[in-house]
Amino acid sequence: MMGEMKGWFRQQTDPSSSQPLYPVGTRCPVCGEAMHIARLECDACGSALEGHFTLGRLQRLTREQLQFVEVFIKCRGKIKDVEEELGVSYPTVVARLNEVVQAMGFEVRVEDGEVVARRQQILDDLAAGRITAAEAAARLRAL
Repeated sequence: MMGEMKGWFRQQTDPSSSQPLYPVGTRCPVCGEAMHIARLECDACGSALEGHFTLGRLQRLTREQLQFVEVFIKCRGKIKDVEEELGVSYPTVVARLNEVVQAMGFEVRVEDGEVVARRQQILDDLAAGRITAAEAAARLRAL
């Protein structure tokens, strides 16, 4: 899906112990279901905590979804910049963003495809200087 970002999951090193750190998988490699953390341990004193812990909303995401979120944040949420960074279209960025929102457990608002296309045309016209900011704002409110 996003092969252009393969290096995102590079091995990191724990600065306190020089031990390599690897990202935690969020899905079982056998059945594909969600995984949980069962044990946390302190490297300094050896104390441990065992039980059933959640990974949190972001950790529910697949590797590809996490890579998309990183690009989205890097681009400060500007869909046009995400399009350029990933080399994909506006509808593809929106579809990937909706996948992330849904995977995190939030409701996804489904917009009419025509409304999405009209909104993008208004933004494109504004960016190209064919309409003023006030005119774009009025058109967007009318949608």
